[in-house]
Amino acid sequence: MDPEQNLPLGEATFFILLSLMPAPKHGYSIMKAVEELSNGRLQLSTGTLYGALKRMLEQAWIERYEAADQTDNGRMRKTYRLTELGRRVLDAEIARMDSLVAAARQVSGGLA
Repeated sequence: MDPEQNLPLGEATFFILLSLMPAPKHGYSIMKAVEELSNGRLQLSTGTLYGALKRMLEQAWIERYEAADQTDNGRMRKTYRLTELGRRVLDAEIARMDSLVAAARQVSGGLA
């Protein structure tokens, strides 16, 4: 699958994938990481988060598993991790955005 056929990514999808790059996370940790990565500009509701996670699971960009070392009131927490395909999609989006910024800098004389 060509990762570029899925571009551009929506902002929530981009930040969710980005939040999973360093390490797997459970839902609440993803929400907090997205808020931090976006400098507070993007605060995901649970509906937005879990809708996006469902789509990314269907596209095989992420995987869900139950982490043995993480419990929530005696239940295993559902934890999400980036797949190789998800990493390729994220890398393609970063490259796409880099080219946009480069074009803006060229036109603006480097002020962008």
